Order: sequence, then structure tokens, then C-alpha cells
Amino acid sequence: MKKNNPARRDFIKLSAMTLSGLAIAPVALATPKTAELAKPVNMGDTKLNIICVGAHPGDPEFGCGGTMAKYSDAGHKVTFLYLTRGEASDPDKTYAEMAALRTKEAEVACKVLNTKPKFAGQIDGNTVLDKSKNEEMTKLIMEEKPDIVFTQWPLDAHPDHQVTGLLALSAWIKSGRQFNLYFYEVNTGVETLSFTPTDYVDITSVLERKKQAMFAHKTQNPIETYNSYFKPLQEFRGLEAGVKAAEAFIHFKEKGDRANITGL
Repeated sequence: MKKNNPARRDFIKLSAMTLSGLAIAPVALATPKTAELAKPVNMGDTKLNIICVGAHPGDPEFGCGGTMAKYSDAGHKVTFLYLTRGEASDPDKTYAEMAALRTKEAEVACKVLNTKPKFAGQIDGNTVLDKSKNEEMTKLIMEEKPDIVFTQWPLDAHPDHQVTGLLALSAWIKSGRQFNLYFYEVNTGVETLSFTPTDYVDITSVLERKKQAMFAHKTQNPIETYNSYFKPLQEFRGLEAGVKAAEAFIHFKEKGDRANITGL
């Protein structure tokens, strides 16, 4: 677990207010004055450690692969921490067979996005949320010394997604809130529930790379999944943000940040 560094933490807190210069804050579309407040922060040469936690191979790629591509393109270190290897996704194959297939797919996708894959060792469809697993996840996350962690929104129809979001939330609390925490969405309306974004990232420039990473997951019927869920979703979030395509996030703010509103 990393020691507190007040100067760096103050910088990270400031930069993460706009997802380290990537995000379009919702208020930026209101007036020129509020748009001024949402200008990206100049980070200079500072490089961030980013972790994106997902229940299964494909969840980070489908949910926020565009944002992660932009981070890696900017020179930041990005790690995809998969809770499971997707062992239970095909009843006609053994867990070992599916784990091997989906691990390889994850490795290919991570290469496309220039991210590092890491696996937490839980089992697809049988994920566990308890004291022991909370401690394990906290250790795995803090080993990477993260500045920002992205994870799945825990209000979700899929139990593995619920566990993933809550494990990351627990790590944030156990670490003493040492990193900024953002939640991302997958299959909103079918799996992700009641997701109201606080921040958006314009992914127009990296759409093809995100799509390539998604399509690396050949076992997951990526063409239908993309056309039915993620293409409409990123276009809808783009409409909300005033761009061609966007990914949306919920920033889990600390208590003091929640008490503030522009102008007051």
C-alpha cells in the first residue's frame, strides 16, 4: 500500500475532476462560464497508474475501452484487472477450455489497447464477496499503486458485476481513499441499472481501436453484442455529451466534494 503524498494526491484530485483531461463534464454544455470550469487540466509530464476492473474478459473493453485507449495513448499505465477468466460462458466446454480461450482473447484485446492484463483468480458465475476476498482485491489493486480505478457499477443484473463493483469500492475504502474511483456501464437497461453519469469521455478518435478490442472476444458473439448494445449506447452518450460517440462514468466523490456545487 502506497504512502500518502499530499502534493501528488492534490494534483490527482484536481486532474481526475475531468478524468485527467479526457472528460466532458455535463455542465460544460450549459454556458460559456460553466464550460470554462470544465477545461482539461494541464498535467505536464505526470503519468498516471490506471486500473480498470471487470468481472470477465471483455467487460473493461466493452464498457470503457475507448477511454482506456486514450489513457494509454497519452502515456499512462493502464491495467485491466479481470475478476474471473470467463470460465462458465459456454456450457459445451469445460471451465479449463473456456478459461484458456477467454484469457487469450483478453491478451489480444489488451495488446490492441496497450494495456496490461491481470487476473484476480475468482470463478465465473461463482464470485465471492467476503472479508477474505475484499482483502485479496485490495492487495491486488494497491500493488499497482493506482491513481484512478474504474470498475463496474454494482447496481447490475449480473451477480459477478455486482461483486466486482463492491470489491473495488471496498478497496477504495480500505486504502483510505487513496485513489479516485469511477464506475462504468455495460449493457445498460439489460444488466447495468439506474446509471446516471457524472462524466463523459469523447471516444470518437479511438472508435475503431475500441471496436477491434471488443471483436477480439470472438467467443462472446461480438458483432451482435456491439450492434445491439454498445454501438447505440456510445452514440446515445455522445448525444448527451455533444460529440459523435462517448463513454459515460459515475465519479464516486468523497464527502467534501459531494457538498459542492458551482457558484456556491
